[in-house]
Amino acid sequence: MRVIGFTGGVGSGKTRVLSYIGEKYRCRIILADEVAHKVKEPGQACYHALLGLMGEGILAPDGRIDRAAMAERIFSDRVLLEKVNGLIHPAVKDYILSAIAEGRREGTLDFLFIEAALLIEGGYESIVDELWYIYAPEPVRRERLKASRAYSEEKITGILEKQLSEEEYRRHCRVVIDNGGSLADTYRQIDGKLEEYL
Repeated sequence: MRVIGFTGGVGSGKTRVLSYIGEKYRCRIILADEVAHKVKEPGQACYHALLGLMGEGILAPDGRIDRAAMAERIFSDRVLLEKVNGLIHPAVKDYILSAIAEGRREGTLDFLFIEAALLIEGGYESIVDELWYIYAPEPVRRERLKASRAYSEEKITGILEKQLSEEEYRRHCRVVIDNGGSLADTYRQIDGKLEEYL
């Protein structure tokens, strides 16, 4: 089982590409954002620690952590945000390490993909066999974000400025998939690469 980290800037089309891979290959796909929500559920790794940090004011009536209430609390408090990240990021990494161990033990998958915005910054290079960079030119990404999320130019610029540069992504990633053209072309690149490993 080959473990592949999937990264790329917002609007590069990672979700679409992973959807194709999930339908075609014997693999498991782990989205770090989804895991970050899972570890905050009652009974999971971060639930009590987050309540201890922020109090019961962040709870919804059903006893789960209310994402909006929590986001509001940490939005304006950088120190609190760092403390929250200090709880969630290690829990997400532990979850992923367990999933990798389980996948290797069971031996039924060819690939395990991990998609996370902060794969490089989070030190995932030491966990995965290789990193893939899903690339699309900035104008294409801007158009996608306007069409799919109705983001303004200003909002898109703000997001792009916080992300790694293209050079930085390329420096860390062994495979670059150009997703700036047709989907057929993107899928051809993916099949060519994955079939090398089978």
